[in-house]
Amino acid sequence: MDIRSSNCSLCGYLCGLLAYVDEADKVVKIVPDPSRYPFDASIVIRCRRFASNLEILDHPSRVNYPLKRIGQRGSGKWQQVTWNEAMDAIATRLLDLKEGQGAETLATCIGAPHSIYWPLHRFLNLFGSPNNIGIGHICWNPAIWVQSITYGWPIEPELDPALTQCAILWGVNPAESDSSLLWKIISQYRETDHKLIVIDPRYTETAAMADYWVPIQPGSDGALALSLLHVIINENLYDHDFVARWCHGFDQLCRRVADYSPDRVSGIIDIESGVIVEIAHLFATLKPATIFSGLGIDQSGLNCTQTLRSLAILRAITGNLDKPGACHLGEKPDYIPESSLELTEMLSPAQRQKKLGNNLFRLQNLESFEKLSRYTQLQGKQLPARYLTSAHPYLAWQAMITGKPYPIRALIVMASNPMLTQANTRMVYTALKNLDLLVVLEEFITPTAMLADYVLPIAGSLEHSMVQTNGGVSNVAYGGTGVVSPLYQRRTDYAFWYDLALRCGQTEYWPWKTLETAYDYAFAPAGLNWPEFCRTGLYSQQPVYQKYESAGFTTPSGKVELYSGLLEKLGYDPLPNYSQANNKSPDYPLELITGIRHQPYFATEFRQINKLRRVRPEPIVEMGLKTAAQLNLNTGERVWVETPEGRIKHILQPVEMKPGVVAIEYGWWFPELTAEEPSLGGVWKSNANLLTRSDIEGCDPILGQWSYRTLHCRVYKVKEKE
Repeated sequence: MDIRSSNCSLCGYLCGLLAYVDEADKVVKIVPDPSRYPFDASIVIRCRRFASNLEILDHPSRVNYPLKRIGQRGSGKWQQVTWNEAMDAIATRLLDLKEGQGAETLATCIGAPHSIYWPLHRFLNLFGSPNNIGIGHICWNPAIWVQSITYGWPIEPELDPALTQCAILWGVNPAESDSSLLWKIISQYRETDHKLIVIDPRYTETAAMADYWVPIQPGSDGALALSLLHVIINENLYDHDFVARWCHGFDQLCRRVADYSPDRVSGIIDIESGVIVEIAHLFATLKPATIFSGLGIDQSGLNCTQTLRSLAILRAITGNLDKPGACHLGEKPDYIPESSLELTEMLSPAQRQKKLGNNLFRLQNLESFEKLSRYTQLQGKQLPARYLTSAHPYLAWQAMITGKPYPIRALIVMASNPMLTQANTRMVYTALKNLDLLVVLEEFITPTAMLADYVLPIAGSLEHSMVQTNGGVSNVAYGGTGVVSPLYQRRTDYAFWYDLALRCGQTEYWPWKTLETAYDYAFAPAGLNWPEFCRTGLYSQQPVYQKYESAGFTTPSGKVELYSGLLEKLGYDPLPNYSQANNKSPDYPLELITGIRHQPYFATEFRQINKLRRVRPEPIVEMGLKTAAQLNLNTGERVWVETPEGRIKHILQPVEMKPGVVAIEYGWWFPELTAEEPSLGGVWKSNANLLTRSDIEGCDPILGQWSYRTLHCRVYKVKEKE
């Protein structure tokens, strides 16, 4: 046996592993590698996904050869072709479309974090398209934008059982969504006498560990955050020295939060005012204190950006910024970051102006990005432009369907399954059916792949090198090389983009034939080459704290911007605010949260893996025991969950949670069902995005986040004949 060090890439954590490979170069066993991240075999061994690597590697349903559609879209009729045939045809079609419609007629769609996106962004910039569709609007991007305009750069929250005195987990459930080193640290933290506060309508496994479970009304997080600021300021609990020296706009903030007393906000969030006061006291007086926020806020729609602004300000005025045990203000990478590899400067000014949503969401465009970058570059820092300036998905689907404001006729989908991951599945379906060219890079035939013109077999975990750099916003890189070369005729994502770039006339900008040689180049400034990086699979340096004491903050004022000059110049409220939505209907009386995660799945992945499917065979809808009783519903019953957009089937599981709130699982389809139309693998059966909307009405006005967490629904039994 040959024992090789590598990384699992079934999620974004890239946990270290040792692979046992026989003489035929077949992987016969994998075990955790305690010498690589997360440096604890017990964490990795508990992960059911990790144990499924071998089944996934050579699963009978894997796509192993390039496929070309020969029937109607969705018919399931394919012809096996060579890679050269597929790539010649794709490149020719893209160049013809570019000549006839302009480069903006091509869009891309991305998703999962366990892939590398800078080659895609590099290709798009050189091709001339400003339109990448992702899920960044509702995951990661909002916090990165907000922290950057407030502090000048993003932060990483810290939880240290030995240091942290108070921790707030806000709209995040690491017990299910993380289940890695962070969850272990939370468990260790719980063994101390330090305070843990969980803000979540659901009584999750994480909430069960808390000193305070705050079952907030979905979408009212911004009101609570402003009320915490009210208490901290009015009761003189803020850090006077830090505010005086390092905060800009404190007087204006004081006037803004004056209207958010606990007595008033209590009625909005349906939490007793005394609880608000107590949480404010704990966070302000027990130092260091930290806040972890998650998708519960990122996917809350209308108030998302300003809620994150309030959280950023909470850290600052209590002196919990860039302090050990609270959070670490990121440092620029020693290596060449993704932002430099993207070649955003190659996208012409004329093409930049064509990005969909450019004038509608004025912060989320390259012009505003460059205004912010003028300050970050004072310390040599560069944010990842293409992540933070994605096209709004609704506008992209609209352009595919209507041709307005211009037609999008080609789409390349990578590490994503938009028929399930994007809001308003019916609109996505209509858009995809209307394309001239749809290319999907995939491991399995998904509902999205079923609609493609070409499905190209992509290497997966154990078959490809992988590096995660968190978008280049911190001086950390982790990952490593693959265990074996891609099986059958699978290829890596990088190989696809490299090949397509050469065929589209970009040869001079692609000096690296392989991803590994590209990372030789990228790691050179840090004194590493690819093999040296792979020995440990981790590059990091000891963090330096309170850097502002010598360098200030990379903002227009040089301070923490409680009052944001950049937002003001763009015509937005420079102070955090909260707008109470009034979209309830007697026909849909229940509050609906979509998008809850459960192990062992990751987004829409792994439903075809038998050992994982046995753990959770069907999708679950959760509601409180009292709510279920009022609706005359019982555990295990099949129920319809319905919104004005449609209805889906789930199985009822009453749990402890906020009365009147319903939570459904995300990403469900059924690979065992017929793949071709009309079934498309059961995509119309239990898919949460049949209930959601993607249009810009009701979106966050600053960055365009739509809502997965503040919807309304009704729930009723599935009749026997149904």
